Amino acid sequence: MAKVPLILLPGTLCDERLWGTVNLSDLADVKVCDVSKADTIEGIAKSVLEEAPDKFALAGLSLGGIISLEIMRIAPERVIKLALLDTNPNPPSLEQIEGWERFIDMANNGQFLDITINHLLPVLIHPDRRNDEGLVSTIIEMAEKVGIEGYINQLKAVMTRSDQRPILSTISCPTMILVGREDRVCPLHMSEFLTENIPAANLEIISHSGHLSPLEQPEKVSAALRDWLSCN
Repeated sequence: MAKVPLILLPGTLCDERLWGTVNLSDLADVKVCDVSKADTIEGIAKSVLEEAPDKFALAGLSLGGIISLEIMRIAPERVIKLALLDTNPNPPSLEQIEGWERFIDMANNGQFLDITINHLLPVLIHPDRRNDEGLVSTIIEMAEKVGIEGYINQLKAVMTRSDQRPILSTISCPTMILVGREDRVCPLHMSEFLTENIPAANLEIISHSGHLSPLEQPEKVSAALRDWLSCN
């Protein structure tokens, strides 16, 4: 059986290591795209489309899911399957924008790692994993690789995200919505909304997982993605 071309889009301050323990290589030709190159959601989406084959399966987590929805807005005919992990379809709130602006100021004033360690980590992962040195180290190392410039691009980009709720009913390809049950960044109700409003969507809830589900529960997420890739 021919392998499916698969584009994976990581979240904010994440790189290919987000997907590193998700085992899909026997089913898919996998490409992980950089989501820190541009400072608008549309710009990142267009950069992904430039790298992608004509037809492909698409999976994104958080920021990657927001970019995936933008791809579904501008080039839905190219996506044969869609997976949205821990994703928010809503436009940004004023409170979110103000918080991101504070983080940009902090990053520009030598507090970049402080953002990751003291502001993001406490809400990113399941409370039981906060002392997991391997998991925490991976998250910090990913943030360091994305770097200050990439992070600021990502924050500026999410400020430009549009309300993607109106396009959900137009998505016709097989779609999986996946969420960590304890996700505090994009809570379960957001994934339930996506599932209710995308016609061909099914919902997978990953127990004992926060926002970074592929890192926190790689076996469960691998199984869900493999089922999604295998279905017709």
